[in-house]
Amino acid sequence: MNEIRTVGVCGAGLMGNGIAQTCAAAGFNVVLMEVAEEPLRRGVASIAKSLDKFVEKGRLQQQERDAAVARIKSTTKVADLAGCDLIIEAIVENVEVKTKLFTQLDELLAPNAIICTNTSSLCVIELAAKTKRPNRVAGLHFFNPVPIMKLVEVVKTIATTQDVIDTLFAFAKQLGKEPILAQDTPGFVVNRLLIPYLLYAIRCYEGGLASKEDIDKGMKLGCGYPMGPLELLDFVGLDTTYFIANIMFDEFKDPAMAAPPLLKRMVLAGRYGRKSGKGFYDYD
Repeated sequence: MNEIRTVGVCGAGLMGNGIAQTCAAAGFNVVLMEVAEEPLRRGVASIAKSLDKFVEKGRLQQQERDAAVARIKSTTKVADLAGCDLIIEAIVENVEVKTKLFTQLDELLAPNAIICTNTSSLCVIELAAKTKRPNRVAGLHFFNPVPIMKLVEVVKTIATTQDVIDTLFAFAKQLGKEPILAQDTPGFVVNRLLIPYLLYAIRCYEGGLASKEDIDKGMKLGCGYPMGPLELLDFVGLDTTYFIANIMFDEFKDPAMAAPPLLKRMVLAGRYGRKSGKGFYDYD
């Protein structure tokens, strides 16, 4: 197994800054890279705000918070990632953009460095194939909010070697996470099961089975889920769910994975859920 000391995180958005925070809080040096100064500044500010909340709740000491912040170096230059032992990519879900970054990273990093993607749906081997180290590329899928959620899916492609998987499992445990192994198919484990459930909840509402409130209440009280499916859709983002569903349907041609007409129309109307202020529920 490789020793990981410095972690590079590409992307300072919601997932990227959460990953960077988690790594820094666990004692790793972090290089957080974003393409422009403004999103980078927002990402760093989000990390500081999140760590402050941990201090307020007594889950982190002030000196631990300060030490975590000090471990994070922020940059807009890909070249500053050169000394990283592990890269976790968390940029836009676009194959072309990701493959361009992977090619740059492959040329920049030491031969034994590992490159991971936090994608929730894209084909990992498609990204790995653009590098000269496909055996050292894998998926490392965190869940939102990253500092809170315990699960990490470690995604093994047909080219990933076992020593890389072992290193990533050990790394995830050092972060205080629980890793599971998933194969490189759309949705991996969690979304492969979750997306059809969410889509069917939309079909039930669309078909008039029950009100949105009663569908959510039914699953919370009947199954003990912390959130109902329509609430969860608003939290995840209807646009994100629509994107993942389309990828899964293209791969498997399973009707259970086909986006319902209502979901498509809500996305077209800009009703993405909490992020836009309106989804199945109104957040204004």
